[in-house]
Amino acid sequence: MIDQLAAPPVAETRRRVSPPGGVDRAFRGLLAVAGLLVLVIMATVGIFLLGNGTRALRVAGPGFLTVQAWQPDSGNFGIAAVLTGTVLIAVVALCVAFPLALGVALYISEYAPPAARRALVSLVDLLAAVPSVVYGLFGAVFLQWNLLELPRWLATHLGWFPLFHVDGYDPGDPLASETVFASSTFFAGLVVGLMVMPVACSVMRESFSQAPAGEREGAYALGATRWGVIRTVVLPFARGGMIGGTMLGLGRALGETIAVYMIIAPVFAIQPHILQSGASSVSALIAQQWGASSPFGLSALMAAGLALFMLTLLVNFGASAVIARSRSGRESEA
Repeated sequence: MIDQLAAPPVAETRRRVSPPGGVDRAFRGLLAVAGLLVLVIMATVGIFLLGNGTRALRVAGPGFLTVQAWQPDSGNFGIAAVLTGTVLIAVVALCVAFPLALGVALYISEYAPPAARRALVSLVDLLAAVPSVVYGLFGAVFLQWNLLELPRWLATHLGWFPLFHVDGYDPGDPLASETVFASSTFFAGLVVGLMVMPVACSVMRESFSQAPAGEREGAYALGATRWGVIRTVVLPFARGGMIGGTMLGLGRALGETIAVYMIIAPVFAIQPHILQSGASSVSALIAQQWGASSPFGLSALMAAGLALFMLTLLVNFGASAVIARSRSGRESEA
């Protein structure tokens, strides 16, 4: 009885184990230096663009964001048209890349046999390594001239919608030229979408593969089908990864240069009709004007590059925040 009333034994205090040696501390220090170096490089790029674009920004004033024309030597210039074109091309690219990336990622992580899964992962990663000039050649020489019937069909049946309207195109004229559909925002976005698909697919695939095994098994135990498990477990768990991968692809699409430059016919006016020939983007503007610009024109291009740099940073930071707040990567408590 006395033993039962005795005080319970005091738990042994855990002692803190110090790192095994200086190798770990050196490695952590190296990682910290690498992370700091990335921030320094980003800040240096921003300061460089701001320093070289200040002269043009002072001359343009607030009109730099509202003027559509690009004539820096005459003082009439702005990025309203090229920035709108950049966003439109990126939106078209996401409309192409998201369903492709989602379907491929789901098939690789949920349906493909192990042998085929490894091969498909390698192929998707290989697509991400293809140079953008190759995509540009593919789009400019082959894709847009063999898919002209698609924008023509869209303009014929959905031309009442402003985005799909084409000025000067008569659906009732069988002899109407199809060249009005070439070099458009649609084809530029289609090629860029093929380029950013592997990036979004890789992020989505990793998110799908980390769905908790306990929740998967619980859903199967309750009689769910494979699609039921995907719909109720995998997709909700990987929602943050899906959004983050899509936004990372958007950041890539906003800054794409060579492929867009090789496809579009530059126009310095807001062009909301994505199927119509003529488009613009900030990166293509810089590539087109850089070699023939005056010193002041170069300053204007630096200012345009600064606007694109800030927009891309905003998109990528948003993607990182979404991924960090998602459940992806957490272990199941089941």
